[in-house]
Amino acid sequence: MLERMFEHAMLREIHEQPQAVAATLDKYVRDGELRAEPFAEAAHVFAAHRDLIIAASGSSRHAGLAAEIMLEDAATGLSVDVEYASEYICRSTNTKRDPAVLVVSQSGETADTLAALREAKRRGHPTLAITNVATSSMAREADLSLPTWAGVEKAIPATKSFTTQLTVLRLLSLVAAQSMKTLDEAGLHRQLGAVISVPGQMERQLSGWEERTRELAARYHNARTLMYLGRGIHYAVAREGALKLKESSYIHAEGYPTGELKHGPNALVSDDVPLVIVATVDWSDAESVLRYEKTVALLDDLRVQGARTIVIGNAGDETLRALATDVVDVEAAEEYALPLYEVVPMQMFAYFMAVRNGVDVDRPRNLVKSVVVE
Repeated sequence: MLERMFEHAMLREIHEQPQAVAATLDKYVRDGELRAEPFAEAAHVFAAHRDLIIAASGSSRHAGLAAEIMLEDAATGLSVDVEYASEYICRSTNTKRDPAVLVVSQSGETADTLAALREAKRRGHPTLAITNVATSSMAREADLSLPTWAGVEKAIPATKSFTTQLTVLRLLSLVAAQSMKTLDEAGLHRQLGAVISVPGQMERQLSGWEERTRELAARYHNARTLMYLGRGIHYAVAREGALKLKESSYIHAEGYPTGELKHGPNALVSDDVPLVIVATVDWSDAESVLRYEKTVALLDDLRVQGARTIVIGNAGDETLRALATDVVDVEAAEEYALPLYEVVPMQMFAYFMAVRNGVDVDRPRNLVKSVVVE
């Protein structure tokens, strides 16, 4: 079979995500079990510290927002704060008693995140780094480096570097739960199994997502702005989807918690301002079901209001089809694995919106791959 030729690096890298996630899992999982060696120091950190600060910027910070939910839900008693890296160095040293500090960066060289790492070390906190470059400054200077294995990412908008960050952060949340003894063996294996399934399940859905988002871009490319909505861990994905659209296509977008729409932003909703809403559900998770039910209620209100909605939901969900203008299907998955799937059609939608509007999607104006000035 001939290898597919991609018009842009961004689309190729979106399609490389199943392989990137698989390569990352291969470094941290063996025979269905978390490998002890890469996570040994992290386990000690979680055993000794109940506070964690995540410092990051851009897409990496959105991965951190998802990690806050994953870590706190898996490791009961662990308190996580997510800081903008550029703000961390300006915050009081007394905001936490004795936190560990985790920095997340694609390049491992981003100036404000590197400054945050160095400030954390100056304050005497244990430090961890997740980067896509195992030889980067952050990887070398942190007490523990947990690299991703996305490979070279040429396009400026982050795609496979983001999903591999999510992968490592999800594994790290299971390490924390294991270390703090807040998850039994059955629960650990079930949740780890959901992560191990990601490459194959993602690969199966890529072509369908590509076809669907190409169609949607043809209909929505004239939008003045879009709002992205999600609840819980899916709010982080909404933020990332909005960022992808802004940086890739130059169309304004904002990410909000779904429940905040009626607290002001709803005034913007019109034919020119459609909404992208995450409404997936894990029926085995009571909190996920509650979030879904609240989102369905909002969609009903928006239908009456006449809003245009693109809803990312479970494949075969007829309730969503009756309420939404358009639906993007995602196969059923465990709650904390769902973000790894949801973000991919958002990346593709941003890509096709950019192409429709004549943007050089690999090199958006005013942006660089590694931000080296503060």
